Amino acid sequence: MTMQRLTVKSLAAIAAVFGTFAGMQPAHAQKAGDNVVSAGWFHIQTSGVSPPLTTTVAEVPINYPLGLPTTFTAPGSGLSSSNADTLGLTFSHFVTDNIAVTAVGGIPPEFKLYGHGELIPPGPAGALGRQSLGDPALNPIITRARQWSPAAMVQYHFLEPGTRFRPFLGVGVSYNFFTDIRVNPAFAESVNNNLGAILAAGAGIPGPTSVHADASSSWAPVFNVGGTYNFDEHWGVTAAVTYIPLKTTSTMTIKASDGTTLSTSKTKLEPNPIIFFLAASYKF
Repeated sequence: MTMQRLTVKSLAAIAAVFGTFAGMQPAHAQKAGDNVVSAGWFHIQTSGVSPPLTTTVAEVPINYPLGLPTTFTAPGSGLSSSNADTLGLTFSHFVTDNIAVTAVGGIPPEFKLYGHGELIPPGPAGALGRQSLGDPALNPIITRARQWSPAAMVQYHFLEPGTRFRPFLGVGVSYNFFTDIRVNPAFAESVNNNLGAILAAGAGIPGPTSVHADASSSWAPVFNVGGTYNFDEHWGVTAAVTYIPLKTTSTMTIKASDGTTLSTSKTKLEPNPIIFFLAASYKF
């Protein structure tokens, strides 16, 4: 099933749930000056595998007899992200009866990253050292990456303030960054044995190597659709689907025992999350 079909089905489900209530008696819904707080469940669904990783290695004397270029791309390699669930929070202030400014936050979700293919240096160097990314015993290669995505949106709420059910559309911006990135110890050990040791020997730096991972921060637009059903003057339930065309550069660095960078592998990861939100809301 494609992500587009899933989104259409999700929106249809939201419409079916709320559409049942649309014709019921009026209630005191949101109006200019009101504030609404919502708390509930975020389900973040990601998609896709990154392009092949491009690796840059330190220029050391052993590179020349091995024919190892300073930069190479490993065909078939790539990264993908897991899905995640977490607590979501929103705060909306109604500037007019129909327009609200909304801030989005919550507990940062934790993702896992999975590897695909192999890092194989070209030429004779590939016969001496290579690293599997897709080995099930080494995956997920990143066991934890905490994503922070605070966002701000402007939402347009349809229908009159007195109706129980009010659908809305929103657009905004999010700032995305990652913390607490943890490399799978089994993967780090494999890198040390299969690729790191070769690079360290070539650099003339004995001792074990270490693996570090990072992801770049980025701004991204936010597109949002959903609806709120108001039970009474204060309480309601909100459901929404949000899409973020997110892009980040993922980096894996191999370092020698003295901290010298031996190689850096990068790829552009585009998980493009679709976020489903179901929450209780309180108006004041």
